[in-house]
Amino acid sequence: MSGIKSEISYVRGDATVPSVKGVKVIAHVCNDIGGWGKGFVLSVSRRWPEPEKAYRAWHRDRAANDFGLGAVQLVQVERHAWVANLIGRRGIRTGSKGVPVRYEAIDTALSHLADRATELDASVHMPRIGCGLAGGKWSRVEPLITERLVRRGIAVTVYDHGD
Repeated sequence: MSGIKSEISYVRGDATVPSVKGVKVIAHVCNDIGGWGKGFVLSVSRRWPEPEKAYRAWHRDRAANDFGLGAVQLVQVERHAWVANLIGRRGIRTGSKGVPVRYEAIDTALSHLADRATELDASVHMPRIGCGLAGGKWSRVEPLITERLVRRGIAVTVYDHGD
């Protein structure tokens, strides 16, 4: 990585097609109940079948692995590209306990992701994680990304869909 970036880069476009050189990790937030079928995961699945397959197997075998809030699963999808499935949502709908997003789980997952991105010497690319179907507020998620990734010198790009 050339120099330490002090902030998140924001661009219009699709987070599944980062236009940078080097190793890339595309991060997104998943739920803790094995559901995959709405939101950003559809963009992921349109490009690569592996992340969904890996997530479903991870959930299915959860008694024997680390599947749960705050966990991260890295799935290699191309020679220099990985998808990070971050478990940061409790369930899938807003109910008596509020919106599905769990900021502390996203924080833990980002911390694990930082370790992996550093090992891979990768940049991280994502939509505004936790703020779509999960119902979170970007004002709460952005500082977590800054603290866990940017401060460790990891280049982070956040993608807003251009219409």
